[in-house]
Amino acid sequence: MLTDYPVYATIATGDLERARAFYEGTLGFSPEMEDAAGGIMYRSGATRFLLYPSEFAGGPPQTVATWVVDDADAAVDELTGKGVTFEQYDLPGLKTDERGIAELGPFRGAWFKDPDGNILNVGTGPAS
Repeated sequence: MLTDYPVYATIATGDLERARAFYEGTLGFSPEMEDAAGGIMYRSGATRFLLYPSEFAGGPPQTVATWVVDDADAAVDELTGKGVTFEQYDLPGLKTDERGIAELGPFRGAWFKDPDGNILNVGTGPAS
């Protein structure tokens, strides 16, 4: 049943104005819709994501959203130029290079955090 419907990421923030400045100013998104509860919907390609206020923001230690890009290196370069810092991992099965890029089979990607500590990812792979 659900396979027939689109899905989008929902990203919690403890400070909507700070997060909005990051997603709009640093990452370049424009709001598509704002709801009465304070949530902001952004379009990203053919999909969307929702940024919403929550006391539980930044809690998940895993990736909350991934952008599949044509060139992970170019995306890392562009975001680094805008002040984004990429995470460094040295874990079994996940080792990043000095720029924060890891190769995981057919996937090549890098992870960074938003102002709330939510982990975001840009990468290339079979879906790109």
